[in-house]
Amino acid sequence: MVSKTIYDSDSNTMNSPNSMKIIERFFEALTAIIEMGKIRGIATYCRLYDIDRRNLYAQRKDLSRGWFQVSWLQPLVEKYGVNAEWLLTGRGRMF
Repeated sequence: MVSKTIYDSDSNTMNSPNSMKIIERFFEALTAIIEMGKIRGIATYCRLYDIDRRNLYAQRKDLSRGWFQVSWLQPLVEKYGVNAEWLLTGRGRMF
């Protein structure tokens, strides 16, 4: 199956539909760990893991933006126990 890429040169977007689903799950998991009190908020996550907060906020506002970095996923899996299979495929449980 070939994934269709969404690209708009005027707005710096380039994410396939599958990538956008991963990004959605990333933000779902990030919200969950914040609500569970494991971290204080998005700014804390960005500070702890050297993520440009402006890019993360812009990505959250528009999932089709091309700011997302795969490295943003790693702390969710390594530090907070998010299921990597769920994060990448949507199969299984979040934790």
